[in-house]
Amino acid sequence: MTPTLVRHHLRQSGSPGSYGSIAPADPCTRARDWAEIQERMLVPLYEAVYDRMDVGPHTKLLGLGCGSGLALLIAAARGAQVCGVDLDEQRLDLARERLAPDPAREARASATRATVLACGGPERTADPGGGAFNIVTAFHPVGCVSSIEGLTASLVTAAGLTERGSPVVLGGWGPVERCATASVLRVAQRLADPLRTAGGWRPSGRDDLEELAGRVGLRPDGSGRVACPFGYGDLPSAVRGLLSTGLFDAALEVTDQAQVEKELSEALHPHQRPDGTVWMPNVFRYLIART
Repeated sequence: MTPTLVRHHLRQSGSPGSYGSIAPADPCTRARDWAEIQERMLVPLYEAVYDRMDVGPHTKLLGLGCGSGLALLIAAARGAQVCGVDLDEQRLDLARERLAPDPAREARASATRATVLACGGPERTADPGGGAFNIVTAFHPVGCVSSIEGLTASLVTAAGLTERGSPVVLGGWGPVERCATASVLRVAQRLADPLRTAGGWRPSGRDDLEELAGRVGLRPDGSGRVACPFGYGDLPSAVRGLLSTGLFDAALEVTDQAQVEKELSEALHPHQRPDGTVWMPNVFRYLIART
């Protein structure tokens, strides 16, 4: 996949007016909402990390919570060998479509590590030939596992599949005061009470990523912040995109979808522009840790 084709994927995603109404979504529809509307919002984060880590033909990358594969696609366009895991089979089906082997990548893979996209944990990507990854990314921890314990276990396993001293990159929300979407996600937090199940949203702590790295036995080795604005063609697209993240799942367990959509739409109104588009500036953070 060339960089030009990657840009084509981005242009085709979430175009204004492409979603006229909001309706309850089955898992396949929600996975496509994620791929076509929401996943692209973190492209600046992916690019910043890949630039800093010099991702290219020498890279063997394992993506945890890889979703529908956009971050992997961008890495592959830089020449990297990529593998990914997620717990959402519908998203993985879309990732397989995006990362269907082209002749050039297939030739490179035959000499190194073939692309694996697996539903489950990172152990599903272990190479019988003994080849090791040299970078692990966890851009979407919530999309990969449903609890901090599960994420910790996945990171421990992934670290064991890497070359010694390899970077593990953890992504997360930046300071609440610099994330306009935080006010919208508080709807998910409020509606989920008192259940407060795993997978919902909570404000990020200053040292969340460092604490997670410490639990896994990783050594912090730098961090950064990246502007990742959330922009949508219209209000229905914004609602569908945000619902596709899974951050509202806990709220949907304790109230009906219509109520969640109503309150989410109301929370989005202050961010709607006169032309109908929705725009929310955000800052995301990443931590580089070493195995």
